[in-house]
Amino acid sequence: MNNVASLILGGGKGTRLLPLTAERSKPAVPLAAKYRLIDIPISNCLNSGISRIYLLTQFNSVSLHRHIRETYRFDPFHGGFVEILAAQQTNTGEDWYQGTADAVRKNLRYVQQHGIDYVLILSGDQLYRMDFRDMLRDHQQRRADVTIAALPVDRDKAASFGIMRVNDSGRVEGFLEKPKTDAELALVRTDPAWIDARGVASRGRECLASMGIYLFNRDTLVDLLEKTDYHDFGKEVFPAAIRSRHVHVHLFDGYWEDIGTIRAFFECNLQLAQRTPPFRFDLEETPIYTRPHFLPATRIDGATITGSLIADGCHIDDGTVIENSLVGLRCRIGKDVTIRNCVLMGADYFETEEHEAHNASLGRPAIGIGDGTVIEQAIVDKNCRIGRDVIVQPQGDIDAAHGPIVIRDGVAIVPRSAILPDGWRR
Repeated sequence: MNNVASLILGGGKGTRLLPLTAERSKPAVPLAAKYRLIDIPISNCLNSGISRIYLLTQFNSVSLHRHIRETYRFDPFHGGFVEILAAQQTNTGEDWYQGTADAVRKNLRYVQQHGIDYVLILSGDQLYRMDFRDMLRDHQQRRADVTIAALPVDRDKAASFGIMRVNDSGRVEGFLEKPKTDAELALVRTDPAWIDARGVASRGRECLASMGIYLFNRDTLVDLLEKTDYHDFGKEVFPAAIRSRHVHVHLFDGYWEDIGTIRAFFECNLQLAQRTPPFRFDLEETPIYTRPHFLPATRIDGATITGSLIADGCHIDDGTVIENSLVGLRCRIGKDVTIRNCVLMGADYFETEEHEAHNASLGRPAIGIGDGTVIEQAIVDKNCRIGRDVIVQPQGDIDAAHGPIVIRDGVAIVPRSAILPDGWRR
């Protein structure tokens, strides 16, 4: 895999994840109590033997850059790197990235270096585990110019994806973005028997959805981008490649989740807290890497915790009940608190007694959750100050704003560094 370079697309605004992306880029959003979304594609690359990794960034990227800098350091003998390619003015262009394809086009010189034969294009906001060596093997055996990862899906889910039509050899012959009618689905339907014959149990699924994971011959990628002004891979570059190049499909049937909305982010995290989660972080042979925080073990004094994940450095007091939730780093939760179906992102630092006394003099609670508070069906972002006897619940709202909190997709969100004083109600 030494002749493969990976480009991870992390420059989108992430507007559908607001307010979580108000001050951070989407790949920097915390995941599973102690990770960040960007850790997933980078870990998949490292576990697949790919160590030349470029991350393309643009919006709200400071915390993402800090995380990369403090996490992914390679020894000088290895030759690997995770290099940040931020949008910048150059002698050949002064514009921001205009889309995923434009971002790669503006950085083609990095993949045109000696020793790179293949370029893997990945998204920075998906949760999955894949061995890209299998994908490269398929790509080489089929003598393809482009290989795309495909996930079999049911007809009723096809309207959320770009669906491909393939021939008997697996060559992609057509592509339709989010087909909705029976007539459209008929154009891109794949015989479930064809899927079964390739070692993937179709279970009645008859549509092949694009996962947004592309493997290009390096020269093919350069040619496609230099001869066009396309901005988007999924909507422009990939359909054009189908018409003029040999594009092959690589079947994948593991867990895969595109974390693009508040509801998807919320449900995905809660699933990770289940007794048998759909995605596991404890596989020793393919670990998910992240920044080491050097925090003390979590202290729990008489609390009742079920179906939840608790990160390092937390202090959870007696009488507290936590159900089906994730508790992030450095969370301080007081007495008799109820946390149910929640994602708590924790804090970036421990507050000193002097800081607590100063904030108390200003009428502000300490960072954490005060005694007697009830939080249900909610996401609490980092460094929030939630006082005593506070109630945070969506109460049936789908999208609304109530003072410092907002409700999106039926989930209450306490934005980063928000303050809810003692007795606040929603």
